Amino acid sequence: MTAEKIPEKSPAGLWLQTERAAHEAWAKLIAEAPKAAQLMHLLVARIGDHNAVVISQKNLIRLMGASRPTVQRAVKKLKDDLWIEVRQIGDRGTTNAYIINDRVAWLGRRDGIRYSLFSAAVVISDDEQPDLSELDHQKPLKQIPSIGRGEQQLPTGPGLPPPSEPTLPGMEHDLPATKIGDDDA
Repeated sequence: MTAEKIPEKSPAGLWLQTERAAHEAWAKLIAEAPKAAQLMHLLVARIGDHNAVVISQKNLIRLMGASRPTVQRAVKKLKDDLWIEVRQIGDRGTTNAYIINDRVAWLGRRDGIRYSLFSAAVVISDDEQPDLSELDHQKPLKQIPSIGRGEQQLPTGPGLPPPSEPTLPGMEHDLPATKIGDDDA
């Protein structure tokens, strides 16, 4: 079975944190259950700030380049040995949230990690989507303008009809964006 390429997630940062004891345990896991250790690395590489990732078995199979029974044995080993917690998404059990033990690895601050059951990185592939043939032909989503960190700007533009109209026609603001801390000289 060949592994198909799944695009990498853009990480918030390049660093994950692990505990020294976890590295020693991971070395033992590599020796006794190499596929479970491989899966652990693949999951940890994709966790979000709350130490969880949602992914289907189909995509785990692709990422590992392994059979379904091999992936299922690897998940069972990690679950039984308390490396991960698994929460089923939906009624079929083919997509799960994998919560990484925060005593092993974490991304970001450690406080609030137990809320990982409610926040996760989600990994899906295009062929798992029921509207696969329409993916490149969808209308763009509406966008709400945003201001970059440290910038200030008064709203201008067409706006909505009264009472939400931001300005009177012909009296639009002409203010450039500024950054906090810029000199006003």
